[in-house]
Amino acid sequence: CEAVGRRYGRGRWILRDVDMMVSAGEVVAVVGSNGSGKTTLLRILAGLSKPTEGSVTGRPPHIGYVPDRFTAHDRMSAISYLTHMGRIRGLSVSAARTRGEQLLERLSLVGGRDASLRTLSKGNLQKVALAQALLVQPGLLVLDEPWSGLDASAHGVLAEFIVEAAAQGGAVV
Repeated sequence: CEAVGRRYGRGRWILRDVDMMVSAGEVVAVVGSNGSGKTTLLRILAGLSKPTEGSVTGRPPHIGYVPDRFTAHDRMSAISYLTHMGRIRGLSVSAARTRGEQLLERLSLVGGRDASLRTLSKGNLQKVALAQALLVQPGLLVLDEPWSGLDASAHGVLAEFIVEAAAQGGAVV
């Protein structure tokens, strides 16, 4: 990020003159008080929002993003959702399903892979969101409040995923 700023309409600036460089294999934590623009910055890093001023360069082709709130009021099962997202990201149906199953098993999704998304708790939806971000090895993994709602065992798994992503050359923010 070079001199990144963001405001909505003519309102107050949410971010102003943010310079940031994240290298491959690096893990960076963005900290600040509520309303300080952390989520806005993460959305800009992931390419979901554009800065009002400044620029972001050097994004890798594969970005994994976990929002602070993953709301899925869908009748689709967790594994169907992950298979669909894997297909969008270029995986074959079998590869997407296999990878999704591996991730859900590792995260210990309560209710199992065939549970409807709309029936899952916040923590279990967070597990599905994390799994979708990791379907394809990300060159940049952007996590917004990633531990929110996760049970204690999933905290450790998330930490492992962060270390693995960085060890494989991905940047984690």
